[in-house]
Amino acid sequence: MSDEVYKEIILDHYKNPHNFRQLAEPSFKADDSNPLCGDHIELSVKVADGRVSEVGFIGKGCAISQAAASILTDLIQGKTLDELKGMEKEQLLEAMGNPDLGPVRIKCALLSLKTLKLGLYPYMSARGPTP
Repeated sequence: MSDEVYKEIILDHYKNPHNFRQLAEPSFKADDSNPLCGDHIELSVKVADGRVSEVGFIGKGCAISQAAASILTDLIQGKTLDELKGMEKEQLLEAMGNPDLGPVRIKCALLSLKTLKLGLYPYMSARGPTP
């Protein structure tokens, strides 16, 4: 994918973020920051029948971090908890258009995925093994 397409994807999600909202009574939520950029993401997820039924995020920061959070919320809709657990950074980066990011910007792009896992693992642990 060209750099131009990647930039368009990022700008569109930054200007018009999907699922930008706080959820009332989420199944789990987490927040994290990237001190290098000043990015902050709070992600909240509702789970029904073992799948993501609703997701929202709020945050502030650079275009990359906020667009990545928007893209991530689209990616995880309807996914099972095990699918979330197995989600790799490459999936998010591919959905972003496989940007060529340096070491600082990659942290911006992956902040929302890190935040998801920060909330997911304790939630899954508290629920016990899945049948």
